[in-house]
Amino acid sequence: MTMSITIPNLREIARRCIAGLPLERSLACWFGTALQGFLDHRYPSIEEALGIMSFRGGIPWWRAEANRERDTALRTLADLECPDSPVAVQARHVRMLSVRYAACAWRRDRGLDEMPAHYHGCARGCLWQAFKSGATMPIGERQLRNILRR
Repeated sequence: MTMSITIPNLREIARRCIAGLPLERSLACWFGTALQGFLDHRYPSIEEALGIMSFRGGIPWWRAEANRERDTALRTLADLECPDSPVAVQARHVRMLSVRYAACAWRRDRGLDEMPAHYHGCARGCLWQAFKSGATMPIGERQLRNILRR
C-alpha cells in the first residue's frame, strides 16, 4: 500500500476510534495485519509495518505532507494575487506577504484550530493554510520560485 493511501487510512481509523465508531472491515483487516506484522517482529518499526517509512536520507512522511500542504497554499496564493506575472515576481510578492503575515496576524492566528471565516478565498486564507501546515514559513524567494514552477 502506498503512503498516499496509508495516511488517509490511518486518519480515518483514528477518527472512528475517537468517535467510538466501528471500523470498516477492509480498514480493520489492513490495520490488524500491519499491527500483527509489527508485533510478530516481521518489521523493525511500526512505520515500516504501516508502510510509512522514510527512505534513507529522505524526509519523514509527516514533514513531506506538511510541505505539500504549504506548497499548495503558496501556489494558490500566487495564482490569486498575481496570476499573470512571471514566477520571480510571484515569488517576491508571496515572500513579502508571508513576512508581513508572520510579523502581524500570525501571532494572533497561530492558536486558532480553524481558519477565520473572513479569510476564506483570499490571500490571508492561503497564508493561514501555509503557516498552519507545520512546514517552515516564511521561506526565501529562491525556494518559492522552485515551488511556484511546479
